[in-house]
Amino acid sequence: MSALPSTSTLGDWEQQVGDAIRQLRIAQGYDQIALAERANVSRSAVQSLERGTGSRLHTLLAVLRALDRLDAFDSVLPATDPSPLEVLAQARREARPQRPQRSRKGANS
Repeated sequence: MSALPSTSTLGDWEQQVGDAIRQLRIAQGYDQIALAERANVSRSAVQSLERGTGSRLHTLLAVLRALDRLDAFDSVLPATDPSPLEVLAQARREARPQRPQRSRKGANS
């Protein structure tokens, strides 16, 4: 899918996504009915998605999962790095002074 200029309308973007979904479906050998069954959505939902008209995010995700292409969202999903609170907690643990080990009485007697 090539990038559209930032002046493109949302309809232009929807149409380009629909075209890309259609190409993926055909390349993987599915007709609309088979893809709809695999994605657990209706055929009309697949048709709407491919036309770029009135599709829901749920439908897009279901179809991409059925086509094994959820990687398309990798660039928009949040990183799985530690949260700022987890980083802070780790820094506090590391900054804590270590207590010296007490020797046990009678351990070496």
